[in-house]
Amino acid sequence: MRVSEKAFVAVAKLEEVPQGGKKVVEVNGISVILVGARDRVFAVRNLCSHAYETLECGRVRAGWISCPVHGARFDLETGKPMNPPASMPIDTYEVRITGDVIEVAV
Repeated sequence: MRVSEKAFVAVAKLEEVPQGGKKVVEVNGISVILVGARDRVFAVRNLCSHAYETLECGRVRAGWISCPVHGARFDLETGKPMNPPASMPIDTYEVRITGDVIEVAV
């Protein structure tokens, strides 16, 4: 049985997500936040695993994003929570850059 390849979807131009910047996009009905950090672009689900609030207004620092409600921080690469009250990770998505276009695997 052959494993199917991941489907990448073009979601934004690279210039729309500068380092330290964020952009919310929708990918197959899922709200995803693109974050420029550590000279990369990360894609995570735009939903805190603890408060079920969107992360788009959260702070971005040193490779993490915080929930604006309770301050839980999540690692942008792994989605793992870095402090309470969150204990469950957030979803992360693979990103690739093709030319000047950001693509996210869904």
